[in-house]
Amino acid sequence: MHSDAGSADVSSALGNDKLAGKKSGRDVRAPGSPLSLRLTAGAGLVFLHLPLLFIILYAFTTEENSYEFPPPAYTLKWFAVAWNRPDVWNALSLSFRVALMSTATALILGTLAAAALSRARFFGRESISLLLILPIALPGIITGIALRSAFHQADIPFTYWTIVLGHATFCIVVVYNNAVARFRRLSPSLMEASMDLGADGFQTFRYVVLPAIGTALLAGGMLAFALSFDEVIVTTFTAGQQQTLPIWMYDQLIRPRQRPVTNVVAVIVILVTALPILAAYYFTREGENIAGSGK
Repeated sequence: MHSDAGSADVSSALGNDKLAGKKSGRDVRAPGSPLSLRLTAGAGLVFLHLPLLFIILYAFTTEENSYEFPPPAYTLKWFAVAWNRPDVWNALSLSFRVALMSTATALILGTLAAAALSRARFFGRESISLLLILPIALPGIITGIALRSAFHQADIPFTYWTIVLGHATFCIVVVYNNAVARFRRLSPSLMEASMDLGADGFQTFRYVVLPAIGTALLAGGMLAFALSFDEVIVTTFTAGQQQTLPIWMYDQLIRPRQRPVTNVVAVIVILVTALPILAAYYFTREGENIAGSGK
């Protein structure tokens, strides 16, 4: 009874304060950000995204050999030219196949590592966790040189699989980080209750664990795909004579031929990498509340 009365008093006081604020003409809402902070944030966004707008703009220019601003005229010709160039399709196909295989590898290994390290308690657990996330913290050139040296010492020829192995080193980290955070919010009592009701390990994973971590895995997989698709540095050391789409674009910038075609391909890369990242953000945001997380 005392708690009900106290709650009523607090609610009444808050209501009276809001009413008084309205009568006095005062704005009782939380104060907004300072104008200088909003201007700085806007300037930062312009600095980050204005170059992307120029890339899109020059994909439609009629000028073939230079980046003249403003473009003399606009055309869709270069989209047709890019569509009919086999070197673009070969590079695009290789990038897709590498990104898909790297993402699949990362989903399996990253999820298993996250499940083990989030539940088990043993000596050296934090050290193993640090070693797992180290590849994405190291500069890409260090990872690339290390992988190239390892492949050379093992007499492994540079093929599609060496690119996949190189990309999997950092894709695993992305999946692991998403999965381990979700595993730590998942209450162990849910799995124990499933076992008590007669479910085996596979059924518990399928009907209890997987629905709880599904959006985290989807977000991690999309981020891994986007990172793999546009990776340049590690690919340079592990691809040999093969050309993924980013390597093809770099080669075109060094020895330009039909410059707007490179911009058209860049627009494709922007779309292919931006959409999974936006989707990953959406799914991660939607999965904040996990059943049984003990909140």
